[in-house]
Amino acid sequence: MSVSVEDWVERLGGQDGPERYRRYAVGSVGFLALTEVGLWTIWMFQSDGDAPVLATVAVLGAVHAVIQFMLWRSALRHYLTAGPRPTPLVAAYTALTLAMATVGCVLLATGRIDDGDLTSYLVWLLMFWAGPPALALSPRRGAALVAVVAVAALAGAGVAGLPGPALVLAVSASVFMVPFMAAASRASGWSVRLIEQLAAARETQSRLAVAEERLRFGRDLHDVLGRNLAVVALKSELAAQLARRGLPEAEEHMVEVQRIARESQREIRSVVRGYRTADLHTELVGARSVLEAAGIDCRIEYGPADRLPPDVQSALGWVVREGTTNVLRHAQAATRCTMALRTAGPTTALLVLENDGAPDTPSGGGTGLAGLRERLAGPGGTLTTEHQPGGIFRLTARIPWEEDA
Repeated sequence: MSVSVEDWVERLGGQDGPERYRRYAVGSVGFLALTEVGLWTIWMFQSDGDAPVLATVAVLGAVHAVIQFMLWRSALRHYLTAGPRPTPLVAAYTALTLAMATVGCVLLATGRIDDGDLTSYLVWLLMFWAGPPALALSPRRGAALVAVVAVAALAGAGVAGLPGPALVLAVSASVFMVPFMAAASRASGWSVRLIEQLAAARETQSRLAVAEERLRFGRDLHDVLGRNLAVVALKSELAAQLARRGLPEAEEHMVEVQRIARESQREIRSVVRGYRTADLHTELVGARSVLEAAGIDCRIEYGPADRLPPDVQSALGWVVREGTTNVLRHAQAATRCTMALRTAGPTTALLVLENDGAPDTPSGGGTGLAGLRERLAGPGGTLTTEHQPGGIFRLTARIPWEEDA
């Protein structure tokens, strides 16, 4: 089953998903730094070097891991925000890497470590070195710098007397691991930036949808009222002129103005009715989208939705809308919500909304539920609320209905 990138963004936790993913990326960087420390520790236990050698490698490895973590964070910040390039850290990291490679070659040349020690030493050093510069610099400069340092370190090992088989092993491992780490670092930065761009694009799309709906509403009002108001203004002006002259035609024009005003009222109500009518299916789909965007798992049971009369569907649509609003008020604590449409016997439609994260002490403010009870009273429905232990809140709407034969 394929999962699109947008679905991936949705699963990351809604609006704060990109920030979570960035924290995950930074946490992975910290794990890499700890891994380097761990590998240097393993190297020291396996090496035949004396105490001064081990102490030197321990200090250099710890400093290398710290600078690696700092450069990773700075490089990621530069890559995502186009901020200042961390050139000083790149220079310090490069100098320290070359110094560690030199120390390893000198230790081999002086007989302080053996061939196997230098091979693992250089492979691990170059492997961890390759990631941050590849992300901090442009692709070409990063690749060039990584290649130059790797070639210099391996050439130094050959000059120091690393025998052919060990040198071939070091070169082979470096040819595989160094480009892999460099490419993985670029891919990590790219994925974080892609997630943030997708989240920004979705937010922009939502704002555009709202703006488009406002434009449509304004266009409808203009089409309804524009001509009628122009006629009213003209008729009123004409009636005023006739009234000043004492002519009886003024009354006829004012009657016409009254008729046009009432007609405009009816047309405005028909326009607004389209915004005030709640479609049940649309409200359920919209509720799931909004709740899951807020990081709340939403489960829906449609039940007999398609068989309900239009007036019952509209009333239940308002229940879904108001219930969703109540859940979002507790979005910081709520993690799940269920909406179940069922039948209670052959003549009653039952809609149950249940969510967690409700406060222990119910709030006494707000008029949403009171207004909802008034709406349900029209088709003879009822609305009940229930607080259960564990922060569970249940909203139940019952509306009588009869299924068509």
